[in-house]
Amino acid sequence: MRHAVGVPGEVPPDAIAQVRWLRTPEGTAALARAAALLAEGTDLLTGLTRLRAEVGAGRAGAAWELARLRDRARPVFGADADVLFLTADTLEQAGRPALAARRAARLLADGTDSAADLGCAAGTDTVALARAGARVLAVDRDPLARELTAANAAALGVDDDVWVVAGDVVDLVDAARGGEVAGCAAAVLDPARRAGGRRRLDPDRWSPPWPTVAALLDRVPRAVVKVAPGLDHARVPAGVEAEWVSTGGSIVEALLWGRGVSAVWRRATVVRDGAAHELTAGADPGPAPAGPVRGWLHEPDPAVIRSGLVSLVAADLGATLVDPTIAYLTSDTVAGPPWVSSYRVDEVLPFNLKKLRALLRARDVGRVVVKKRGSAIEPETLARQLRGPGAGTATVVVTRVAGVPTALVCDVS
Repeated sequence: MRHAVGVPGEVPPDAIAQVRWLRTPEGTAALARAAALLAEGTDLLTGLTRLRAEVGAGRAGAAWELARLRDRARPVFGADADVLFLTADTLEQAGRPALAARRAARLLADGTDSAADLGCAAGTDTVALARAGARVLAVDRDPLARELTAANAAALGVDDDVWVVAGDVVDLVDAARGGEVAGCAAAVLDPARRAGGRRRLDPDRWSPPWPTVAALLDRVPRAVVKVAPGLDHARVPAGVEAEWVSTGGSIVEALLWGRGVSAVWRRATVVRDGAAHELTAGADPGPAPAGPVRGWLHEPDPAVIRSGLVSLVAADLGATLVDPTIAYLTSDTVAGPPWVSSYRVDEVLPFNLKKLRALLRARDVGRVVVKKRGSAIEPETLARQLRGPGAGTATVVVTRVAGVPTALVCDVS
């Protein structure tokens, strides 16, 4: 593996040295000791005191911090977490390994065997691409990112297929020709969408900015770009597929697939129990019709909503929207996952706190879960206001029905 280290930017002067030390036999032993202390439930002060006595004051903090980050990463990364080199920022930014593997498999499905990871961070996409069979050029202008990527490629046994180099993504994309970037036939780009701990909502302020994203998608057909889930659909270039992926009821990534990979107009992917369920449309299916509230209320998965495919689910369920502007569906029958969560509708009334509280008392409901869409109420506040002495439970959905603020009392038990 070739590893080009450039001039350090805004990197703590000892950060790279710490990563290199943690990879040595002494560092590995210190990490094992820190992990054992964490597993015993040792508190921070006691743990650091013991580590300082054993490995030195200058090394203890780095070992403790990485052991702590690996512990946090384990539920998502599994056994890989025990050997990964991370920072708090790169762990927060790292995608789920199963989704990275899915992206890599799709990107390389035509037999493409070279890929660039543009902005490699800690190298989780680099590893996924290498595991999928590609020779990977991992590029970053941050020397700490390059150090982490090199360390992780080696730790996970793919370093023979990984080249870590210094480079500016904007310059590389500007120079892309012949369907390739940096000599690679495929590319993954994950623009930085945070600065100073805050999200940058404007794509023109991402790093690299939107013009580079658009140029990559235009010049490299086999490319995938991770974007913000709230990206304006109008930004998606013609012929580029936009996909939203959710797990556990939350969107975890949004992707733009280059024209050499794109297969449909929009795709919603819902991951449940390790299986990916996909809903697609070749063109805009338009809105679902609206109608009165019926016996069941259906809440579409966020990936379905963001992808603009609610009308496909409505047609499949024989359902209608409760309001033309609200993504709640209603039908006469219950529906199961993955596309919706269903609630039996027991009561429908115009929203009025006093009347809603009285209705719940009359039905012996003391605890409620509040959901909302198209309303300014705070669910936690309303749940406290509706709490009572009753033994029953219910889900209260506050929304608009045909333009009128409405409360739906569901699943009373």
